[in-house]
Amino acid sequence: MATTTAEETAAEQVHEKAEQALGFVPNLITEITDENPAVADAYLTSQALVEEGGVLSAAEQQAVILAVSSYNDCHYCTKAHAVAGQQAGLDAETVETINEGGLPSDDRLKSLVRATRRIFGKRGWLSDVDEAEFADLGLERPELYEIVALAGIKTISNYVNHIADTEVDEPFQT
Repeated sequence: MATTTAEETAAEQVHEKAEQALGFVPNLITEITDENPAVADAYLTSQALVEEGGVLSAAEQQAVILAVSSYNDCHYCTKAHAVAGQQAGLDAETVETINEGGLPSDDRLKSLVRATRRIFGKRGWLSDVDEAEFADLGLERPELYEIVALAGIKTISNYVNHIADTEVDEPFQT
């Protein structure tokens, strides 16, 4: 793909954004940016908006992201978010449990992971009974919508990694 100066500038801006947010430019971001800088920028921007303005804590968001990434069987994101999850406060056992398809022992995290898997499994078609069950567990629409947003964002990276077979970065190899 021949690049123009505008595309090169856009790619540089995306790499700078990743560097500021993560401390380095992950292989995933390089892969997306090399092919379509606008998609990479949309991915990073939407992720930052939800992380900064969402109703879930950083650890809760990571539990949701791990649930999505394990559901989608993404080798890259399960490793990357195992590290990010622990940095956000999840213990190693919780991360491993979610990545293996289990439910964490913490009630709140268990509810979030269960809701994530149900939303994904039903493609968002929750029944009134589902919503009532989640409401009883403290998950109202703000939390459910954040799960949907995180699932959408992570599906971008999960599927790109499937297509590109992205090499897992050294910092994520634990």
